[in-house]
Amino acid sequence: MKKGFTLVEILIVMAILGILLSIIIPNYSSSVKRAKEAVLKENLFIIRDAIDKFYLDKKKYPTDLEDLITNKYLKEIPFDPFLKRKEWRLIHYEPDEMEDFDPEIADAIIDVKSLASGTSFDGTKYENW
Repeated sequence: MKKGFTLVEILIVMAILGILLSIIIPNYSSSVKRAKEAVLKENLFIIRDAIDKFYLDKKKYPTDLEDLITNKYLKEIPFDPFLKRKEWRLIHYEPDEMEDFDPEIADAIIDVKSLASGTSFDGTKYENW
């Protein structure tokens, strides 16, 4: 008697593996995306917190993210996990119409946003975070 697997047994095993992979791969992809969203939220919080601390200490906003490193509010600029780069959309201070123009305030960074395109699981765009 020969030992081995029949074609039917191999096909059944392959079908079961196919079903399991079709369940696991989407779950894995969504887990990776959720992890990147969590990192993005945390990195935005870290930069915004450093900007706020800079303002509270210096009574002015930084004019560049490198100011946060130079003044030891950050060790390094956090990266955007979707872009895998340390690039952010800088939101500069915009004076009111009645306010006089101040060149120091004109370059002030008051916030950062992500440059990543796409939509999160909650339906918001990453660029609006």
